[in-house]
Amino acid sequence: MVEALALDPRRLIRGEEPLVYTIDLKKYFPVKGLIFTKGYVKAVDGVTIAVPRGKTLGLVGESGSGKTTLGRVILRLEEPTSGKIFFDGRDVLKFKGEELRRFRRRAQIIFQDPYGSLNPRMTVFDLIMEPVRVHKIRVGDPQEFVARLLEKVGLNETHMFRYPHEFSGGQRQRIAIARVLALNPEFIVLDEPTSALDVSVQAQILNLLKDLQRERGLTYLFISHDLGVVRYMSDYIAVMYLGKIVEMGPAEEVFEKPLHPYTQALLSAIPVPDPEVASRRKRMRLQGEPPSPLNPPRGCRFRTRCPLAFSKCTEEPPLEEVERNHWVACWAVSGS
Repeated sequence: MVEALALDPRRLIRGEEPLVYTIDLKKYFPVKGLIFTKGYVKAVDGVTIAVPRGKTLGLVGESGSGKTTLGRVILRLEEPTSGKIFFDGRDVLKFKGEELRRFRRRAQIIFQDPYGSLNPRMTVFDLIMEPVRVHKIRVGDPQEFVARLLEKVGLNETHMFRYPHEFSGGQRQRIAIARVLALNPEFIVLDEPTSALDVSVQAQILNLLKDLQRERGLTYLFISHDLGVVRYMSDYIAVMYLGKIVEMGPAEEVFEKPLHPYTQALLSAIPVPDPEVASRRKRMRLQGEPPSPLNPPRGCRFRTRCPLAFSKCTEEPPLEEVERNHWVACWAVSGS
């Protein structure tokens, strides 16, 4: 073990400059009874992460682990219960009025369902120009501007005055990407951007996103449950379980040498195309279902399903650095 994590999340990616980072971020949703609040769903519970400038942080975990909520809170689409969010060195939670508007221009989101995120009553031209008008951006000839963006995402100007229902799922996602690019953002939250698409179309969209990142120096928070996609897209990986980050580190290191038992279980579930390799591979099976975020286990939240659990796991493990830039929250791994 190297050393325990201090409050400063920039230590998570030493040697890199963070564009976005959070400190002990929490988002609790109240559960209402007939009269009183029965409790709180702890969707995000004390998350500290850092996203390096111009790189991709992949956020993985089971459904219900809090990934999407974390992305929405970072963009202030949901207000946090407590904690801090920093963007380009400034406290996002202090932004108001024009400052908040500028932040929303610089930080955007691409949603999972491209049809649900596009107004079906608007043409492609109006969909792309809407955020431009809202933010009062001067673009010269609007039709030329939209045509250039469509060409950038693999469409053309003949698509400009059609409606979303006239396009395939992959084309709709390209339109959604063009709409985001119209604001020239620096940071984009990609919330399962290819999970609703066919495999061949997924590859096209992922390659487009990587090309745009190289050309424009974009920073991505890539949220997905598809570990193969995350490995392809990410420079760093953060593994989330029941509102907590349990492991974070460089992507290849996390995939080649997973340390947390939950990460090991996730990676062991990735299908292997070679039957001989698959037969020799050790599969780690988890017992039971994830606990309710309304009433999570005391201490380590994974302990009720963990094959390595022991008495100390009733205490919450801190996120600790076990190798350079490789952080794990597990008593069995850290040995503290």
